[in-house]
Amino acid sequence: HVFNRSVGNLEIFTRHTEFIRILDLISYYRFPRTIRFSQYKNLTKDIKEKYRTGFEKLTPLVEIFSFSLMPDHYHLLIRQLVDNGIKTFTSNFQNAYAKYFNTKKARCGSVFSNPFKAKWIENDEIFLHVSRYIHLNPVTSFIIKVEELSDYPWTSYPDYVGCKTKNLINTKLLLGIAGSAKKYQEFVVNQVDYQRKLQQIKKAVFD
Repeated sequence: HVFNRSVGNLEIFTRHTEFIRILDLISYYRFPRTIRFSQYKNLTKDIKEKYRTGFEKLTPLVEIFSFSLMPDHYHLLIRQLVDNGIKTFTSNFQNAYAKYFNTKKARCGSVFSNPFKAKWIENDEIFLHVSRYIHLNPVTSFIIKVEELSDYPWTSYPDYVGCKTKNLINTKLLLGIAGSAKKYQEFVVNQVDYQRKLQQIKKAVFD
């Protein structure tokens, strides 16, 4: 479980363009890169497609199982696939977003707290509970209602209930542990069970 906050609780994900940018960066930098995202964006369509096809044949730095984007922080549930994969991936997308955000806001200085925080997930049960904690972040923070979660694009939850599909997310592992998409949906939206387990998983999430 990888997570980080902005410096001074600065709201860095509030507009549609900001959410789209961070998701593009997360998707782009999960693979090894030879050029920055800003350079990639300026390539012609043909060259961009050739470059994309080439890097997608490489082993990704990380595999992503779930995410949640909040106004001043993010959560990722990921697995490292190469040595130093998490460190390289996280550093790259955070630095790229900081440059984008600072340019857009005409500011300078750090955007994310340094370093990011990470917690090893020890077993399938904790893995499942942390994924629910991540997906319910916008609900427990009163940004949206639980009924809106299936259509909320700034978490990976819609991928798990068949409302949206991103190439970014591997849903097979979590759904395999849960048993099915329906069972996972019931597990996530069960508020009573969530509250009962919350204290139990806090140590796994925050310590």
